[in-house]
Amino acid sequence: MSNDQETAETQIEVEAGVDNEAVNEESLHTEVGEHEYTIEELKKELDEARQKANDNWDKAVRTQAEMENLKKRTQKDLEDARKYALTSFAKEILPVFDSLVLGLQAATGDSEDVKKFREGSELTIKQFEALFAKFNIVAVDPMGQPFNPEHHQAMLMQEVEGAEPNTVVNVFQKGYLLNGRLLRPAMVVVAKAAEKPSEDNVQA
Repeated sequence: MSNDQETAETQIEVEAGVDNEAVNEESLHTEVGEHEYTIEELKKELDEARQKANDNWDKAVRTQAEMENLKKRTQKDLEDARKYALTSFAKEILPVFDSLVLGLQAATGDSEDVKKFREGSELTIKQFEALFAKFNIVAVDPMGQPFNPEHHQAMLMQEVEGAEPNTVVNVFQKGYLLNGRLLRPAMVVVAKAAEKPSEDNVQA
């Protein structure tokens, strides 16, 4: 076989290959172009896309709200921790203050030693009270006030002439609040209404 014949055959094979590729590409384009979306299909896909968008938006809004709530709770916890960090210490120091006050009340007499003790105790009590004020520790002394079960503990109920029922007529021990939260209730005596005479006594 001559070189001219080989070249001619090679050229024919190449051209045939190019023709086959063109046919394949044409058939591929034809297959892709065969599926044309209908209006109903496009509407369905649009509705699905909108639904997904709405779902994602709802998730984002809920996540944002949860983050805000978590932020508020964390901030409140930090504020409470700061405001009430002294709770345990304050509860422990109140009996010391009570003892100091009772000691002052018991110090009677006109001797120089008693006077010096009273002066020293009064000065220490004032220092305690200034410390309490600094840290917002407030005394609960409800003498003459209506009984409040949230801040008062009734140790006794008794009839007291001239006293309104359910009012505090005596305070055994003052209560205390720390930043508005109860540290210790006030121990009190509460007036009760006079008992009505029984029918037997009235008939007698």
